[in-house]
Amino acid sequence: MRLWRIDCGTLAFSDFGAFSDTRDYDGQRRTLTDSCYLIRHGDAYLLWDSGLSASLIGAPQSDDGETISLDRTIEAQLAQIGVKPAQVVYLGISHYHDDHTGQAAAFPGATLLIGAQEWQAIRTVRPESERERFRPWISRGGKVEPVARDRDVFGDGSVMILAMPGHTPGHRALLVKLPKTGYVLLSGDQFHVRESMAMDLVPTFNFDRADTLASSDRFRRIAKKLNARVVVQHDPRDIAKLPLFPESAR
Repeated sequence: MRLWRIDCGTLAFSDFGAFSDTRDYDGQRRTLTDSCYLIRHGDAYLLWDSGLSASLIGAPQSDDGETISLDRTIEAQLAQIGVKPAQVVYLGISHYHDDHTGQAAAFPGATLLIGAQEWQAIRTVRPESERERFRPWISRGGKVEPVARDRDVFGDGSVMILAMPGHTPGHRALLVKLPKTGYVLLSGDQFHVRESMAMDLVPTFNFDRADTLASSDRFRRIAKKLNARVVVQHDPRDIAKLPLFPESAR
């Protein structure tokens, strides 16, 4: 078992206010990281989230106070550790937002693991631009396993996809058990920064406030019970909680 953090982009906000519906962040500037994670389980690899679109390399985009950018593709970073896209057996997606799905199509041979509600939305109501990222699975015969509840990916409790609805209808977090490090709990977008977890804050754009708060409670309880290392995927301060790529946690 090994776990790598992959750099999947940067998101800069001139006003972070929308990330709390109780106005805790009004007027604050924030820069978030966009991170993805590679897990090796024996000879199999699982990629968790796929970051921003590769089209952003050399061409950052700014709109309505948000600037998004990407320096390196996931594929280029995997090459540094000798992993080819075809070796990725599973592609796990925390939720359908574009900063978590941008490079999904680079792994067409992987079995897609995604919340059942997310998959239904992608196929029926999400914009065509989002469906295009999932074209290998929608129309080209790729294997999809919609996750209705929690999912034990390898059947031994080492990698668990956890149901955490609220941010989106089928949002998921990921729990990884490493032999030396112990439990690592990856947030998806349950929280975007540490303060949101500490103060139980809910973004204005979340799908369901009550579900978000229930999932936040579940997330914290699991973290406490297992003494897990919590990594808030978008918080730059949490990068140092895992070894700097190309090193891995074990």
